[in-house]
Amino acid sequence: MFHVSENDDLFSRRCVWVNGPVIVGAGPSGLAVGACLKEEGVPFVVLERADCIASLWQKRTYDRLKLHLPKQFCQLPKMPFPEEYPEYPTKKQFISYLENYANHFDIKPRFNECVQSAKYDETCGLWRVKTVSTSGTTRAEVEYIGRWLVVATGENAERVMPEIEGLAEFKGHITHACEYKSGEDYQGKRVLVVGCGNSGMEVCLDLCNHNALPSMVVRSSVHVLPREFLGKSTFELAMTLMRWLPLWLVDIFMLLMAWLVLGNMEKYGIKRPAMGPLALKNMAGKTPVLDIGALQKIKSGDIKVVPGIERFLNHSVELINGEIIDVDAVVLATGYRSNVPSWLKENDFFSNNGYPKAQFPQGWKGQSGLYAVGFTKRGLSGASADATRISQDLSRVWKEETKQVQQKTKASHRRCISQF
Repeated sequence: MFHVSENDDLFSRRCVWVNGPVIVGAGPSGLAVGACLKEEGVPFVVLERADCIASLWQKRTYDRLKLHLPKQFCQLPKMPFPEEYPEYPTKKQFISYLENYANHFDIKPRFNECVQSAKYDETCGLWRVKTVSTSGTTRAEVEYIGRWLVVATGENAERVMPEIEGLAEFKGHITHACEYKSGEDYQGKRVLVVGCGNSGMEVCLDLCNHNALPSMVVRSSVHVLPREFLGKSTFELAMTLMRWLPLWLVDIFMLLMAWLVLGNMEKYGIKRPAMGPLALKNMAGKTPVLDIGALQKIKSGDIKVVPGIERFLNHSVELINGEIIDVDAVVLATGYRSNVPSWLKENDFFSNNGYPKAQFPQGWKGQSGLYAVGFTKRGLSGASADATRISQDLSRVWKEETKQVQQKTKASHRRCISQF
């Protein structure tokens, strides 16, 4: 390790050689790659900007959150969920599972390391990953240098803040869903929830359960499916049917099932897209909402569905239909996005939206030792599949190159010392 310190004790710079891949992100995707590489005997370093693993789950999710899919579709490679866990583990249970996962595979991320840039140096054929660490009273700039880079920051790295006229001047309380914890603080308040995805629906349901008065903005069409049908997970049922039937036919079955269980939702202000739920998911990555009780609250009038927003006023909001409603607080359930374009200095593999240009299942490997995990728009199961492919490919290349280095070292009677 090469280390250079400034005269100021509160500032340091150093350069670290990594004898293996640099993994950016210690969420489920990064942990999955790390576990698979451990099994293959490949060294690595995991860089994480937060002070814990799975910071999205630990710091940016609401209290009532549970996994939307059965646990068998959400477990990471080489370690299933405990048998005593329910079919849909809670937020607390999932975090505990991830912590046990990291401990079991002895994955020790370098926390509080925020990646500023990652660039492939064609001159030496290595990746240069620059980070800034502000842990404690010391500000450290570190450059990690290695042969491979695994991008594991995922699809939900940054919150999406919509641009709506008058939002900045609104006098009520404004929060993003990533900061929302519970409806306890909203009791008796009129809350406008902007967004009708899984988060928006669950926030509205939670607000109802805490005696708040939620209104949900539904700006576009959305597929809503029951989480279960005849005691079976809807997702599991769809995956089973996909083995035998074409996608379009499974979509017809899903829509028929939704109509039988949920009824006609258009009269409540929720329109379905023209494309089927599975086809839309494959084409645009738009996940259907799995209902866990919000629709019943919509039908009873406890959750009011409103159209798009024209503009915000001081203590109210004007809707696109001209109606003006009084609002005490706003929760922006407007989703998340990838932050890869802000730090990865590479234009061939990733698109401007932060996703690999190649569609699943080809979007896990780029050129010059670049890999991506957790960008499949297929949740934890997609990340696990990518992690397995990446570890197998990396293990093969790493062992070949390590063998060549050892042979050269033996011939020249030199020792090679690396940090990792």
